[in-house]
Amino acid sequence: MPQTDTRGDQAGVGWRQAGVVCAVLGLATLAVVVVTTPWRALPPSAPYVAPDPARDFTPAEIARAAAFDAATTAPGYLSLGLSLLFAGLLVLTPFGARLLGRLRGPWWVRVVLGVLLLTALVEAVRWPLGMWAETVLRAYGLSTQDWASWSADRIKGIGVNAAVLAVAMVAVVGLARKVRRWWIPAAVGAFALTVALSFVYPVVVEPLFNDFRPMPQGPLRTSLLAMAARDGVPVEDVLVADASRRTTALNAYVSGFGATRRIVVYDTLLRGPAPQVELVVAHELGHAKNGDVLDGTLVGALGAAAGAALLYLAFQLVRRRTGVASAADPRAVAVLVGLMSLATVLSGPALNLVSRRIEARADVHALDLTKDPVTFVAMQKRLAITNISDLSPDAVEYALYASHPSTPERIALARAWARLNGVPAP
Repeated sequence: MPQTDTRGDQAGVGWRQAGVVCAVLGLATLAVVVVTTPWRALPPSAPYVAPDPARDFTPAEIARAAAFDAATTAPGYLSLGLSLLFAGLLVLTPFGARLLGRLRGPWWVRVVLGVLLLTALVEAVRWPLGMWAETVLRAYGLSTQDWASWSADRIKGIGVNAAVLAVAMVAVVGLARKVRRWWIPAAVGAFALTVALSFVYPVVVEPLFNDFRPMPQGPLRTSLLAMAARDGVPVEDVLVADASRRTTALNAYVSGFGATRRIVVYDTLLRGPAPQVELVVAHELGHAKNGDVLDGTLVGALGAAAGAALLYLAFQLVRRRTGVASAADPRAVAVLVGLMSLATVLSGPALNLVSRRIEARADVHALDLTKDPVTFVAMQKRLAITNISDLSPDAVEYALYASHPSTPERIALARAWARLNGVPAP
């Protein structure tokens, strides 16, 4: 009596299970996003104020911003296009599998070498575009780096990304060699890795690019810590980053949570009036008070877990086209890296949409805390002029790159807040 081959049935069951888990985790991620995202920064009763760059910026400032945007658009789009083209080659053709098939050694060595080789290839192609963009930044006075410093920072960034990717790929291929449904432990591992990186990044990765020192004792530090205490936000420290060694741009941010949470301000920001620094820090306190880093970590971890199941499903769809039969084959690294690259690009607009809403809420928090829309508008104008922000971004660039509302939108929000709260509008 002939025996029945059950491998097809088992594959079908695995496909369905992965699909169900991917859908459940995807819906869980979406639910957390919907619940935690502040879709309206101001209440419905707030008056509408239309963003208008011409109201706050001179024609020369608007023209300079437009010229800078035009100068940086070409290298930015070319870099994005090359990334998509390379990912497409890895996912839709046997190119990557044939390339990685030349590597020799134990399977895990081949996986690591494969990640390094693919990274080196794509970065070698993108390197001239990075130099192009850096030349534009220098022409507009935004970069203070020499080429040695710029290259060192870029290599460090590439190295960090390659190291994380290599760890992930060794885990995936290793699991696929041991477990048929490798996406189950991979999903758990992706969740745990994302959470771990949220703790590790501020204390391990950030110091690779900047030196941090506590803000010196004085009226400004005292005022900032008093504002944090008044806001009910536990802050481990307020640090100053030596950003001036690479840029003239102004910025501040909050990273980490729990024992690693800190508010960081660029030293370039400290060259302005103290009230403006206080307002920027008030914005960052809004992120801390609303748990934005923690929420972002949860969303990222759930998304990474869902992504592991989706990676399994997508790999099954394209593996024959790429000539790789199983994720247990070290050559599968090329396909997996290509799929992850495509997922990163495709998810970008959605992540930016959520980020813009969160940033708008932090702006409102700063206004609620300082009750000073006049300084808020002055700070936004200073940021836009110094950083040469795009004052009228087109829809495509706004979706692809804008993690913050445009400066005219933020100024309009401040004016709407002022009218809502009966404060003279700036």
